[in-house]
Amino acid sequence: MVKTHMYWHESIRITDWFYIYFTENNGMAFGMEIFGKLFLTLFRIAAVVFGSWYLHKIIKRQLKVGYIICIALILAGAIGNIIDSVFYGVIFNESTHYQIAHFVPYGEGYSTWFYGKVVDMFYFPIIDTNWPEWMPVVGGDHFIFFSPIFNFADAAISCGIISLLIFYSKYLNDTHHHIEPKSNS
Repeated sequence: MVKTHMYWHESIRITDWFYIYFTENNGMAFGMEIFGKLFLTLFRIAAVVFGSWYLHKIIKRQLKVGYIICIALILAGAIGNIIDSVFYGVIFNESTHYQIAHFVPYGEGYSTWFYGKVVDMFYFPIIDTNWPEWMPVVGGDHFIFFSPIFNFADAAISCGIISLLIFYSKYLNDTHHHIEPKSNS
């Protein structure tokens, strides 16, 4: 909806701290860019293949439902970003400040297979202010708390990983690193 109904960098104010803000990026979650685009897309595909195998394995072992949901969230988010990366470059024209993207015939897209941009749209500038002038180094500078712009896929990955760390770190250690008790001899 955002890609085909909004101009690039168009913003819809929902509240003072929540906007629908259309942007695209070449990189990872929250717009980070670490490696080249092709490497990242191929890494995502490999991660989804491994994640699918792992999800199948843990479902068969009947591990805790919450743990399975966390892994499924991470996997679903990765698939969502793969869809954007693999297909969007060949099925859409370029999004600009003056042109809303639309579906195009094969070969008329803005890029090639595996080089599509990931659509991001959720922006939560919870605190948008300036640092007080009296503060050393940052005094007077503009400050936004939580400035990343992200999508559903990024949120699914982040929620899955954070939930794993909070609720299942001990479970992960017990499940995957079974330690034999010490003998008293």
